[in-house]
Amino acid sequence: MLEIEVWEIRGVCPVFKKGDKIIIIDPPKIVLEKTDAICIHALPSLLHCAIALNEGVDPVKLGLSKDPNYAYIQCVDPGEPCTGGGTVIFRCRRVEK
Repeated sequence: MLEIEVWEIRGVCPVFKKGDKIIIIDPPKIVLEKTDAICIHALPSLLHCAIALNEGVDPVKLGLSKDPNYAYIQCVDPGEPCTGGGTVIFRCRRVEK
């Protein structure tokens, strides 16, 4: 299982709030009942790494963290001054069922 948590929001995000989670089990299933929100701007960045992380690939080797227990991924919205939104930083970790 992969737990993706909203770790930080830089600017304003109309979809997520800090602490929101996305749960993925046996990819490609997003567990909607345990997921707080989903944003189409964030999904490409998250899903790009989700399968590798779920399979146990070291996030440090992927260049996504200094800590082997977590990967940090951000959405593609650059925020101000380019858009009215903001960048969301997600903290992802593999969780044993």
